[in-house]
Amino acid sequence: MTSASAPSPAPASSRATWIMLLALTTAFALSQAFRSVAAIMATPLQADFGLDAKALGLFAGSFHFAFGAMQLFMGIGIDLHGVRRTVLLAFPVAVAGAALSAASSSFGMLLAGQVLIGIGCAPAFLVCTVFIARNMPADRFAAISGITLGLGGIGMLLTGTPLAWLIEASSWRMGFWALGGLAGLAWLLIWALVHEPVQAAHNTHPKESVRQALAGFGALFTLPHTLGILLLACVGYASFIALRGLWLGPLLMERHGFSLVQSGNVALVMSLASLFGPPLFGRFDPGPKHRRRWITGFTLLLAALFAAFAMTHNTVVDVVGPVVIGLLSGFMVLQYADVRSAYPAAMTGRAMAVFTMAIFLGVAAMQWFTGLVASLAASYGAEPYTAVLAAIALLLALGALAFTALPGPPKTPN
Repeated sequence: MTSASAPSPAPASSRATWIMLLALTTAFALSQAFRSVAAIMATPLQADFGLDAKALGLFAGSFHFAFGAMQLFMGIGIDLHGVRRTVLLAFPVAVAGAALSAASSSFGMLLAGQVLIGIGCAPAFLVCTVFIARNMPADRFAAISGITLGLGGIGMLLTGTPLAWLIEASSWRMGFWALGGLAGLAWLLIWALVHEPVQAAHNTHPKESVRQALAGFGALFTLPHTLGILLLACVGYASFIALRGLWLGPLLMERHGFSLVQSGNVALVMSLASLFGPPLFGRFDPGPKHRRRWITGFTLLLAALFAAFAMTHNTVVDVVGPVVIGLLSGFMVLQYADVRSAYPAAMTGRAMAVFTMAIFLGVAAMQWFTGLVASLAASYGAEPYTAVLAAIALLLALGALAFTALPGPPKTPN
């Protein structure tokens, strides 16, 4: 299943390999933009549809639920049909979802549009990781994945100041139209530039059927170290997206009276910081011997930052804190390298798919859960953002505990 060891010759040149990876990364960048629109659109959507915090969390989480739920099927699609065909078939669904969201006349239509966008964007990062695993040197996996994550983060820049300015100049609907148009351009770029490597003549392994591929995932869950990996995966990236993709804009506007564009400026700087984190941590990957300790330590540091962020109501902290969190969130690229080394080569692809699924189902769950927390806090007269940030800190600490207390992978890396 999307095995990193599938024998295929290198592309015609390293330059051609990088061009194809960059083209694939444009779809990932648009998926990053779509997943983070709620932070800037929250206030106008609340005004148009009368949404409370719980409904806002459902809106933000619906994309991620659809995205995460489709990971296994997109992984199977990559095996059966290849990277190029899978992303070209799926991504137009995101364009259709953006159009439906822009034309929505009810909250139900808006949610349906978000689900379609999530389905269409589902293969966006998976195709990048599989492409890197199949076509790039194994010892550079963390570094190249970090570069790809950083470049993909450019999509979040679009949903900072530029999207805030566009919404103030027109409406939130125009934001969806603009992102849908850019997604269409990304599809054309992939269609023109990405080509599947010809399989080596000696590769006589029969292709798995859909049933065999689905059954193969069961083997992952028989391994004792899978649970700890997945539980941490559910909260790490989710904490960053919950802040950047949902709560940052409302927090700054309601706590400190920021305008939409001012909030967009902070989101832009946070996104810029997040571009540098993955390449930095990928460059200084300590290797299998110490990597898991780094992952645990930085998860706990992130939990401490969210806790401090929750307890203060200082404008400087509320502006600088997200930027620091954005930079430190780059350590999550080490989790991808950990997954790659934690399983035999034949299971690497499906392990990546399950790991990615856990990440984005975790994002969806955290968006919904923090919306519920905010609603409950408000009903008891408490400041909702304090409760939300404290809940995120607690979830990060529990994820780190599960990662360290549950069995780890074999000491000798595969």
